[in-house]
Amino acid sequence: MSSTQQSGAPLDLSVGAFSEAPPWLVDIDELAWRKGIETLRVRSQEATYALIRRRRLPPLISSLRVGSRLGWAMGWWYLRTRGTTRSRAGLSRRLRLAFEKLGPTYIKLGQIISAGEGVFPAELTDEFRLCRDRVPAVKFSTVRRIVEEDLGAKLSQVFSFFDETPIAAASIAQVHHARLISGEEVVVKVQRPNIDRQVRRDLSVMSWLAPSLVGRIPVAALANPPVLIEVFAETITEELDFRLEAQNMLDVAHILALSEQRALVVPRPHPTLVTQRVLVMERLVGYGWADVDAMVKAGIDTSAVLTDALIAFLEGLVLYGVFHGDLHSGNLLVREDGRVALLDFGITGRLDQEGRRAFMRLVISTAGNDVTQQLNAMRDLGALPRDVDIDMVISDLGLDKPPVDPLTMGADELINQIRDVTKALLGYGARLPKPLMLFVKDVLFIDNALNTMAPQSDILQQILTILSTIQNKHGDRIAKELGLSGAPNAGVDMAGIRASLGLSPDVERITREELQARRALIRKRLESHRRSQAKRENSR
Repeated sequence: MSSTQQSGAPLDLSVGAFSEAPPWLVDIDELAWRKGIETLRVRSQEATYALIRRRRLPPLISSLRVGSRLGWAMGWWYLRTRGTTRSRAGLSRRLRLAFEKLGPTYIKLGQIISAGEGVFPAELTDEFRLCRDRVPAVKFSTVRRIVEEDLGAKLSQVFSFFDETPIAAASIAQVHHARLISGEEVVVKVQRPNIDRQVRRDLSVMSWLAPSLVGRIPVAALANPPVLIEVFAETITEELDFRLEAQNMLDVAHILALSEQRALVVPRPHPTLVTQRVLVMERLVGYGWADVDAMVKAGIDTSAVLTDALIAFLEGLVLYGVFHGDLHSGNLLVREDGRVALLDFGITGRLDQEGRRAFMRLVISTAGNDVTQQLNAMRDLGALPRDVDIDMVISDLGLDKPPVDPLTMGADELINQIRDVTKALLGYGARLPKPLMLFVKDVLFIDNALNTMAPQSDILQQILTILSTIQNKHGDRIAKELGLSGAPNAGVDMAGIRASLGLSPDVERITREELQARRALIRKRLESHRRSQAKRENSR
């Protein structure tokens, strides 16, 4: 059978957003490793809930080990002057060191925290970003043993070449460049030995300790430790079976194809070489996400790359409720044609029908600056309790008042406002469920990517382009699903967008660099205020 149609395109492009040079074709019905995949996913979720159910007694030895490490980090903080930037930075560093010594599960949690800007302070997120580079590689002899056990053959019987040095080593697995006997260039993802058992043991300790940490971690006032551990458990247990990851690749590729979106490319999983601990996939090449100079020299419009990728990301989420849940620079390549290759599908966000429609309402209400509908959508997504009084939330958070540019506020006024909002959110039981946490994490990554890939781009114009494209392209379908009388394509309320960014109504254009400068000035004022306050307290 020919692998391409008469037009020259691979036959499986109707199945998923894959490359045009296939090493093999994806035939869904012929993938033996997919047998019982949905049952496998359900069982994984059930096992997660069992793990995080708090026991009367924790695993004693593991709990003592974790308690001693965290106690060391927290103890030093309590013995020193608190409330200053220096002390928070010191606590963040000691927590990061404690997580690294506690092993892969805690390193993975640190990586999740590192993307939590807005929930955690800058000192903590900046420090935990270092966790991404602190995972030692597994010895090649161990990698060989795992691959041979799972594939049921000697390495030399499957691969003509297998690079002993990994391309990358992460907390759950590492990846190697290899070549199949049949000649195809591939990437092989290999799970760390005994990581399944270690993760489950660590999660049982985390879930037991989490309730006692509520309100006790000063650098995470807005975080709810039990909820964070619950979301983390749902995320990490899905990564422990590579058959689920391979299916995630197919799911994301398929929804991109359904939405006729080709700005993103997904590698093909191998038809047979997929097991719980080993995943062989197509090797995609491209520029590193941070290699902006090389992209510009190649004639790639990096600003357009970001905009197109974000539109594709939102389309998949809004229309089909599935999206890549772990965007970071190590998981993205920019190909010669400007398309973005998505890698590492261990974490995906998934919304049920109710959640997907709630997200539709969130996008439409954001475009139209309808605060009531935004909060209704957030409630339906699980970020607020079902019985919450939306009108009271609007009043308590001051969302019914004209927006104020934070640069025009004094430090005391701004700190009081932040404290009041934080207190109100905690009082209402606000939380970030898994899909919303992953979405926020991805958007924050894209927001930061603007620093290097499109620092001079107009943020307001980009937002207008993205929201208008979603409205114009899918307005009729969204209206039908939400039961609206007409297509929600009346335009984007830019006044509301400006307000959400803390900008005054007269701002017509603002670049990423300018927005970053505003944020840096606000942070500087807050830190100066905190230092002055701590100095006054110490002098008493």
